Amino acid sequence: MEVLTPRGRAPVNPHASPVWACARKDLVGTAIGSSRVWFTLAQGVLSEIYYPRIDIPQVRDLGFIVADDAGFWCELRRHAHYRVEWAEDDIPAATIVHTHPRFRFTLRVCTDPSRDVLLIDYGLEGDETLLPHLLLASRLGGDAARNQAWAEDWRGHPVLWAEQGPFGLAVLGRNPQGGIHFGQRSVGEVGASDLWQDFSRHGRMCWSYAAAGPGEVALGAALARHGCIAVGFSTSKEAAATLALSSLMKGFDAAWDEYLGGWRAWRATQIWRKGLSAQLDTEQVRLLGRSAAVLKIHGDRTYRGAMVASLAVPWGEASTSRGGYHLVWARDLVESAGALIALGALEEARDVLAYLAATQQDDGHWLQNQWLGGRPFWEGVQLDETAFPILLAAALEERNALGGIPVRDMTLRALRFLVREGPVTGQDRWEENSGINAFTLAVAISALVEGAAFLDERAAAVALMVADDWNANVESWCWAEDTALAQRLGVPGYYMRTASAEVLMHRDGANHERLLVKNRRADCGLAADEQIATDFLQLVRYGLRKASDPRIVASVRAMDRLLRTQTPSGPVWHRYNGDGYGEHPDGRPFDGSGRGRGWPLLTGERGHYGLLAGEDPQVYLSAMAAMTGRGGLLPEQIWDAEAIPEYGLDPGRPSGSAMPLVWAHAEYIKLCLSLGRGRPIDAPTRTWQRYGGDRTAPSHRLWRFSHPRRHLHPGQDLCVLTDVPAIVRWGVNGWRDPADRASEDWGLSHVVRLPTRGLKPGDSVQFTFYWPQAGRWEQRDFSVAVIAPRE
Repeated sequence: MEVLTPRGRAPVNPHASPVWACARKDLVGTAIGSSRVWFTLAQGVLSEIYYPRIDIPQVRDLGFIVADDAGFWCELRRHAHYRVEWAEDDIPAATIVHTHPRFRFTLRVCTDPSRDVLLIDYGLEGDETLLPHLLLASRLGGDAARNQAWAEDWRGHPVLWAEQGPFGLAVLGRNPQGGIHFGQRSVGEVGASDLWQDFSRHGRMCWSYAAAGPGEVALGAALARHGCIAVGFSTSKEAAATLALSSLMKGFDAAWDEYLGGWRAWRATQIWRKGLSAQLDTEQVRLLGRSAAVLKIHGDRTYRGAMVASLAVPWGEASTSRGGYHLVWARDLVESAGALIALGALEEARDVLAYLAATQQDDGHWLQNQWLGGRPFWEGVQLDETAFPILLAAALEERNALGGIPVRDMTLRALRFLVREGPVTGQDRWEENSGINAFTLAVAISALVEGAAFLDERAAAVALMVADDWNANVESWCWAEDTALAQRLGVPGYYMRTASAEVLMHRDGANHERLLVKNRRADCGLAADEQIATDFLQLVRYGLRKASDPRIVASVRAMDRLLRTQTPSGPVWHRYNGDGYGEHPDGRPFDGSGRGRGWPLLTGERGHYGLLAGEDPQVYLSAMAAMTGRGGLLPEQIWDAEAIPEYGLDPGRPSGSAMPLVWAHAEYIKLCLSLGRGRPIDAPTRTWQRYGGDRTAPSHRLWRFSHPRRHLHPGQDLCVLTDVPAIVRWGVNGWRDPADRASEDWGLSHVVRLPTRGLKPGDSVQFTFYWPQAGRWEQRDFSVAVIAPRE
């Protein structure tokens, strides 16, 4: 067949709607070395490729079309008859084998450990009339609007390359004889003049365009039946071509051996492997090793300690999001760091803490999520994300592994933010609702207790006072009793998903009002006290409540009846009733609305509760191991309804949300390594020691403008917390014996402690405020009644 010289500019696509690749990854990988390239595999081909940081995708996908130049053509990604054969159980390297009645196509993928180059070794067997064709969709800088592509010759070699802003990529091929080789080449715009459109319209490769863009561009070429492809990345297309050609000169096998060798050397440093064979079966050990590798892969090389949530864009084939999950969430990051600690990787966990300390905001909180350099993506406020870094610092300090990182200032600012803003969070851990959430509350209380050890005496006293007060009031805020849902589930009550912030202002019926369920085309109209989540399990995991507490037992029973689905892989739990974050019932991808599915990480959380409740955690470990995809990775969600083959959805198997989810792998690691310990490996020690699962009766009653208490009990002092200096004028029983008390700065808050513990039921306290900085009185009085505590 005559090879046409590329010429002319490709037609543009005036209606471009760029999306990402399939989020169900078969494999994610990177080299242990100086290379700054990360790759993903999905549907048996390359999907997003990242460089030079793990939050910057440069390629949407790189796939193959097999054709005979006579009308037959098959795109491997859509054919989907393939298997994944790992080189070794816990090394991110595999052979992908595609089978078809007319051919067998095999590829191996790795990054060159010494260069910013991705290498693909491929081979086509079978019908001799067939040839493979390369199709790459460039997404340099994560941008689909300004990429430009060319098919040219460079230094005597045929090359496909693209540029956008500060980024360039180059693609070169090598045939079995060692020649730098491409057949016919063409570049185009996705959806208008790319190689797929060429085959769709003509049944063969007809176009040979020399230039395309700016826009969403794609590069294509006919290949030899066997060979190697190099994709180089750099600051220009020429620099990228130099790197790619250097790797081709070295050859795939040399890079492959070096890639495997780097991972084997890393594996040899893992100390967690000893003694687990007696506790875990073969599949569980295999997933544990892969989970450790997943954590390693998702760490960045420029910003040490930064880890993204996933190298996937949820429902990527239907998503135009710039962020996806290749962002940093402080919560996910600390959950992953907890797994690193469990694995004994203390240096890596310390890097996480250093990164978090460097990205804390002025007022003490951490961003909802961010790019690696600290620039915000979404800007909601979630109290648990402010609390989690303190738990990480405490866990490292407990193991004498802080390594000189100064944490006092970070802790002071974070706890000051928690005291000022809590117990109400702007968003729960699912980034949806404001209010008082049991998971968030458990993490915040634990951070106050653990963080107190880093502070001076007065600041620590405030932290512990607030922690005790919140712990004593979990049920008064979050417990719902004798609701219609409780009656239907056969339980006396349960912990609500999220309580209204209005309960702090003593507004009757606040939790009977509707709490918006997001991600649904129409709100399902459920009141706050008619919604149940799995979040309350954190109260047990962190030692605030016993697993045997009657309210916990009732809530677990309600949760299991309402949120659990039994799948062929085992039990899985939904986040909460009415959840809309998942595929539509007919299998269509989430598009802003849908129906929530089961989350394997919640199976892990249920397993941690089971461990404390005397259950055998093996059922949960086995279920998680069975929920993995073709490549042995854990997804964010699994499909828990009838199979829908046209969307590749099978019960108990990964849905299209995101895979892998690093948090899910971290949860699995922690559950494995909690076996035999009697309690979760990430349980905060001081919090367990302080509460031991009990509601303690605090010796004080806190009063704040955001939470004006109406009652206190005999034996309690009334502690007034303010953000700025104040003078409190106070008296008892109708302003008898008035006196003034000036606030004192206790680090986390200004504090006025009124000596009320001698008052009896029926007495009352009256007070008002003078604000010295503003030079004014509050102009209103407040009253707190002394009542006997309820049984």
